[in-house]
Amino acid sequence: MFRKILIANRGEIACRVIRTCKALGIQTVGIYSEADAEAPHVKLADEAFLVGAPPVAQSYLNVDRILEIAKETGAEAVHPGYGLLSENTGFAKSCEAAGITFIGPSTEAIAAMGSKIESRKAMEAAGVPVVPGITRPLIDEEEGVTVANEIGYPVMLKASGGGGGIGMQVCHSDDELRKAYAGNQNRAKQFFGDDAMYIEKFVEEPRHVEVQILADKDGNTVYLWERECSIQRRHQKVVEEAPSPFLDAELRQKMGEAAVRAAKSIGYSNAGTIEFLVDKHRNFYFLEMNTRLQVEHPITEEITGLDLVAEQLRIAYGESLGYGQDDIKLEGHAIEVRIYAEDPKTFFPSPGTITRFEAPQGEHVRNELAVGEGSKVTPFYDPMIAKLIVKGNDRLEAITRMQAALENYHVEGIKTNIPMLRDVMAHEAFRAGDTTTDFVAKHIQQKK
Repeated sequence: MFRKILIANRGEIACRVIRTCKALGIQTVGIYSEADAEAPHVKLADEAFLVGAPPVAQSYLNVDRILEIAKETGAEAVHPGYGLLSENTGFAKSCEAAGITFIGPSTEAIAAMGSKIESRKAMEAAGVPVVPGITRPLIDEEEGVTVANEIGYPVMLKASGGGGGIGMQVCHSDDELRKAYAGNQNRAKQFFGDDAMYIEKFVEEPRHVEVQILADKDGNTVYLWERECSIQRRHQKVVEEAPSPFLDAELRQKMGEAAVRAAKSIGYSNAGTIEFLVDKHRNFYFLEMNTRLQVEHPITEEITGLDLVAEQLRIAYGESLGYGQDDIKLEGHAIEVRIYAEDPKTFFPSPGTITRFEAPQGEHVRNELAVGEGSKVTPFYDPMIAKLIVKGNDRLEAITRMQAALENYHVEGIKTNIPMLRDVMAHEAFRAGDTTTDFVAKHIQQKK
């Protein structure tokens, strides 16, 4: 096993990776920006080094400095966490060129899934269902109008290189599409350096269901059941649960097998997630593949008993899975909520200093934290400050335990989305499992 790794990330995911490394006896190297000098992950790492000024472009995306630190400290591998450099083919190639193991899939697999257009082509070839749409970039907005009329409104205008809801908009008419085109194309260019746009049929009343897979370098691939991530705001997840309350055993197996087929078709290894849209008739369609660890991976760990970070490390080191699909258990029900430093009504970020921070504790409660009392939440990074995970023997018990945990979660000095999360847990539609992607807009925002 690796003796020392560098964690090319910050916040709660850096702390999460360090925790598993400590359990495996692996030394850790942390990195931090000037704004994160006192952050928890800096204190937890065996060594920590400054990488630059607060803006991510000058620090956490500073590939040359990160690799320089890795070489100086003798780190044999780099764990990228999620976000930042985790799906950056250039970074993965630079690690490879420096003789440092990138803890993730091959650069070819990252590239294959990095373009939503190219990934659609790959999935069609592998026999994985995709949403009706086109598999090439649009020439201009007028071609977009033509395609939209052929597919039928409503449609989803999407940036090929996008993510996090950026460059994405639902359009219900020619006028809406024309108005949306240039703005979303510009945002895509600004955030991803790629202004290619394409169109898919908008799946009405969809659920966002994703399947976690693990694959070793010998091609052994398993699925670790599914997570439902339909409770979103601005196309970004805020509540996730495993397993989905909507899937039955037959559909669960079909989606799992499709995810394995998708991964094998591109020679994938390490941890990855195939995201699907599921309509009200239980048809499912490939959405995208995340070639990294997901924010919501803890709920999969809770229902399977696996440590996904440990599995990533073992696979990257060259070890085989050592188990097959029939060995993957599914026990109980887990729910995760993301705690954001944001106004619960407007969802605008709320930076500032945390004057009080009390996270709930208990046998069935798990906290993944990036802050504590006295921590400063800056405007430089994603406003997610923590994740709260609970497990129950069944879904109702998990919801009840999450409600109790949220009542005992206290943060002062900044605004958080905890009141909104409490509203979600208490809502009769959520409790009934009616969790389509318009849930927040339909049931939560309208009451504010």
